[in-house]
Order: sequence, then structure tokens, then C-alpha cells
Amino acid sequence: AIYTTNAIESLNASLRKITKTRRSFPNDEAVMKVLYLALHQASKKWTMPIRNWKPAMAQFEIIYQDRI
Repeated sequence: AIYTTNAIESLNASLRKITKTRRSFPNDEAVMKVLYLALHQASKKWTMPIRNWKPAMAQFEIIYQDRI
């Protein structure tokens, strides 16, 4: 069950806004990078801890090891 529907919808809206303001991306990696950075910025505003953030961050470090 998802109890944070408004938070998820707000996050999705902000991600949609970011991708719509840029007309095109050079490749899929560029899209992923922009979305990752947007999520990182959004997470700074959250007051509740993010569930399973450590495993997610570990995966990001594997995928983007030279950037984190």
C-alpha cells in the first residue's frame, strides 16, 4: 500500500517539469543524469527518512561510480 500518494505525485510532477523544459537529450544517459540530480535536489527538502535509500545509493554508486 502506498500512503504517500501526494508526495509521489508531487515528485512525478517536478520530474515531468524538468524533462519537458528540455526539448531533447543527447542520449539516455543524459536523461538519467538529469533525473538523478533532480531527485537528489528534491531529497534535500524531504523531512522523513527515505526507505531503502542505502541500497539504492549503493546501486547508483555501482552504475555511476565515477560521478558519485
